[in-house]
Amino acid sequence: MIFMTKIIGDALPNIPWQDKPTACHEPIWRYSGNPIIQRHGTVIANSIFNSAVVPFKDSFAGVFRCDDRAVTMNLYVGFSSDGLDWEISDTPIVFSGEKAVTAVEYRYDPRVTKIGDRYYITWCNGYHGPTIGIGYTDDFKHFVQLENAFLPFNRNGVLFPRKIRGNYYLLSRPSDNGHTPFGDIFVSESTDLVYWGRHRFVFGTAPFASSGWQCTKVGAGPVPIETSEGWLLLYHGVINTCNGFVYRMGAALLDREHPDQVLCRTKYYIMGPEMPYEQCGDVPNVVFPCAALADANTGRIAIYYGCADTVTGVAFTTVDELISFMKSHSI
Repeated sequence: MIFMTKIIGDALPNIPWQDKPTACHEPIWRYSGNPIIQRHGTVIANSIFNSAVVPFKDSFAGVFRCDDRAVTMNLYVGFSSDGLDWEISDTPIVFSGEKAVTAVEYRYDPRVTKIGDRYYITWCNGYHGPTIGIGYTDDFKHFVQLENAFLPFNRNGVLFPRKIRGNYYLLSRPSDNGHTPFGDIFVSESTDLVYWGRHRFVFGTAPFASSGWQCTKVGAGPVPIETSEGWLLLYHGVINTCNGFVYRMGAALLDREHPDQVLCRTKYYIMGPEMPYEQCGDVPNVVFPCAALADANTGRIAIYYGCADTVTGVAFTTVDELISFMKSHSI
């Protein structure tokens, strides 16, 4: 098969995969075994969702958002041989670092980015309100927490998987201290992962009349996937309806050397809450992408997403199918 778009990265021959059903006409299709992680996947879990996985050695590792039965939000490590069946620790990750930043108010919605030989974790960190926490691990056993990237309030911190023009790049969504009824995506630069600046607007909400599903707020999803066409960014878009917020998934292409420049962006959502486990849960009608695995040899992509803020699902696509859809149905 000849691919029109090339994924720039490593081969991942053991990527979780299920072929597209014949009757499916959408650019993304769900794993038939969803949800892959149920809400009670640890001893005292209330819910497990909005989590991040990466290839690790010959299998997979992940950092998971597990809300316990006190509804305390924290991060837990997990491992899987196939990316579908997971063993998740019953105790939260303990970060070493300065006491002022490692003191736990809450931690949620992690992303994991491999840069070089190190795995960096970003998450929404409670520090007098939500901000972006950053830490790292080399082995998923020992974790170090760095300084918070920003002042409160901020969410959806997502690192790019390589330096761009010599600097680290981080996507985020400035917010408020509540269930934010607004939000646009910005990108920031750093030389050392501690001091961040050169903040640039990437893109914001769309007008209701042209793309209503993303008219209330948008936020970065998984770590961007580098392709020959640009950085492929999956993101969530939100509309506020008479029954509350509805979260759906979209895709955008960003320039490889200037990621504040948007090359293309979906007018139509690529996935929304349609299945019972996406429509019913602690927070109904939520599809929230947080991680994606990509195989440079086949163009396959596996997307991990939170369902109704309760359980975790997987969906599949290919880089060609997704970018073709995006270009055919762009804002």
